[in-house]
Amino acid sequence: MVEAKLKLQVGLDKEAKIMAKTQDPNEVILEVKQFNVWYGNTQALHDVNIKIRKNAVTALIGPSGCGKSTLLRSLNRMNDIIDGFKTKGEIFYRNEDILGPKIDVIGLRKRIGMIFQKPNPFPMSIYDNIAYGPKLHGITEKAKLDAIVEQCLRQAALWDEVKNRLNESGIGLSGGQQQRLCIARALAIEPEIILMDEPTASLDPIATSHIENLIEDLKRKFTVVIVTHNMQQAMRISDYTAFMYMGKLVEFDTTDKIFDAPNEDLTRNYITGQFG
Repeated sequence: MVEAKLKLQVGLDKEAKIMAKTQDPNEVILEVKQFNVWYGNTQALHDVNIKIRKNAVTALIGPSGCGKSTLLRSLNRMNDIIDGFKTKGEIFYRNEDILGPKIDVIGLRKRIGMIFQKPNPFPMSIYDNIAYGPKLHGITEKAKLDAIVEQCLRQAALWDEVKNRLNESGIGLSGGQQQRLCIARALAIEPEIILMDEPTASLDPIATSHIENLIEDLKRKFTVVIVTHNMQQAMRISDYTAFMYMGKLVEFDTTDKIFDAPNEDLTRNYITGQFG
C-alpha cells in the first residue's frame, strides 16, 4: 500500500514537471469574439473580446452586475437553461465555436468544469462524490475508481485530511473542505478548464488561503478562470486580469500591468477603491 502511494505521488510529480516544460505560455485555449448577451430585452454583455491562455489563472473583476458571472457561465453554456437568454458572437474552444448547433453541450461541460460560490457536495459519501462522475462515464472497476478518488483528492489538497473517512458524508466536512471536495469532484471527469465563480466568497480566511494555494497548484495542469470581488485575491493568484464594467470589457492584460499601470482611468479608479 505504501509503495503504491509513493508510485502515485512520484507519477503526479513527474507529470507536473513534464507539463511545466512543455506548455506554451502564450497558447490560447479559449477565445471570445464580439460576444453579446441578452436576458430578454436587457443586454448584459456588449461586444466582449478576450483570449484565455492555457495553464494560467485569469481573473474577472468588476462591480456587482457588471457581467462577470454571465461571461464565466457562457464559457461552458451554463446560461442556456435561463429563459430569455440569447447570444450573438463567438466563443472558440480549441478553435471550435462552442455556440454552434452541433456542439455536444454535455461533452463540453466535461472539458470545461464549474465550481460555484457556495460548496455543493452531493448528499453521499466523500468517496462517492468523487466517483460519481467517472461512473456516469462508464468506469465501474473498483481499482480504477479508487485510483481516481485518491488522485483527485490529492490534487485538491484534501487527501491527507479525509483518507481515513472516505465513507463518511461529504456534507459533514467544513466549508473549506467541502469546496475542495467539489474541486476534486470536478477534476474526476478530467476537465481541461476550470471555471470558478467566487469560490471563496463564503469561506473564512484560513479556508480561503487553502483554496488560493490550491489554485496556484492546479494551473500546472489546468486552465483556471475565476470571478472574484477581492482585489487582493486577484493580485495574489491570477496571471491575467480582465476588468469589466456595465457589461463591457474595459481592460484586459497581465495582472501586474492591470494593478500597477492600467491604461484606463476607469480601471485605475476601481482598483484604488474610488468606486464600485
